[in-house]
Amino acid sequence: MTEFGGPEALHLLDVPEVHAGPGQVRLAVRAAAINPTDTYARNGTYAQHPKAPKEMPWIPGMDVAGVVDEIGPGTETPLQVGDRVMAIVVPSGAHGGYREQIALPAGSVVPVPSGVEDTAAASLPMNGLTARLALDRMGLGAGQVLAVSGAAGAFGGYVVQLAKVDGLVVVADAAESDRELVKSLGADVVLERGDGFADAVLDRYPGGVDGLADGALLGAAGARVVRDGGVVSTVRGYRGDDVDPGRGIRFEPVMVRDYAENTAALDRLRQQAESGEVTLRVADVVPAAEAAAAHARLEAGGVRGRLVLTF
Repeated sequence: MTEFGGPEALHLLDVPEVHAGPGQVRLAVRAAAINPTDTYARNGTYAQHPKAPKEMPWIPGMDVAGVVDEIGPGTETPLQVGDRVMAIVVPSGAHGGYREQIALPAGSVVPVPSGVEDTAAASLPMNGLTARLALDRMGLGAGQVLAVSGAAGAFGGYVVQLAKVDGLVVVADAAESDRELVKSLGADVVLERGDGFADAVLDRYPGGVDGLADGALLGAAGARVVRDGGVVSTVRGYRGDDVDPGRGIRFEPVMVRDYAENTAALDRLRQQAESGEVTLRVADVVPAAEAAAAHARLEAGGVRGRLVLTF
C-alpha cells in the first residue's frame, strides 16, 4: 500500500532489489499466505503502533514459501541456494511477505515439508508458530483441559492439533457447518460457538477448565470458562484488565514475533506437517495481482483455511 484503506489500497508496485546481509538468506517467493493481521496492517489499525514504520510503501504478509537464491556473507545455515523453503516474516514497511523477493534472518527459514506444495507450506509458519507459542506460554501438562475458541480458524485449528500432540484434553467451539472439521482436527468435545459457549463448557466442567486459547477474541466472556488460577492465551494483546484479579487467572498475550527466529519450533512444525500431526489447509490460490479481491473475500468472513497469493 502507498496509503491505508480498504482492499482497494493494495496494488502492484516495483520496489528495489534486496540482497541478503550477514545472517540472512534471500528467497525468491513463490507463495504468500493472507492472514487477518494483514488486513489490519492494510487498513491502518497498526499505523500508530510504536514499532510501525512511518514511511510508505507498506507491504503486508507474514508467511512465505519459495526458493533460496542468495545466502548472506558469514551466514551460518544448513540451507543452500536452490532449497525449497518456508519462512515467517515480521513485516516492517516494505519488508512484508507479499513480494517476489525478500531477505530474512536465516533463523526464520526452514525447508518445506516433504511432498508439500509451496502454496500449502506458506499457510503454516505464522499461525503454526503462534499456536506453538500460545501453548508454550500456557504451560499446561498432559491430561489437563484446554478450551479453544475459534477452533475452525487457522490459529485455533493448529492449537487443537498441537494440544492433542501435547496430551491435553481439548474442548473446542464450532458452528454447525464446522463441527466435522473441528472433530477431524482431534477435539475431544465440540460445542456450539457463540454466546452460549461459555455456559456449555461450564456445564461439562463446573469448576472451569485449566486454560483457554482464545482465538475468537471472547475476552472476559471467554475467561469465565477458566478455573481460578488458570491461564488464558490471547491474541491482539488482550490482557484481561476487565476480569476480576481475585480469580488469579494468568493472561498470556502472544506476539508471534517472539518466535520469529525460533528455528527449532518452526522445523518441528515442518516435521509435524510431514507426519500428519498438523494439517495444512488452503482455501484457495490466487495470483498476487488479485490480492485486493482476496482481502475483500477474507474480510467477508467464512473462509476456512488460508487464501494464498502466488508469484
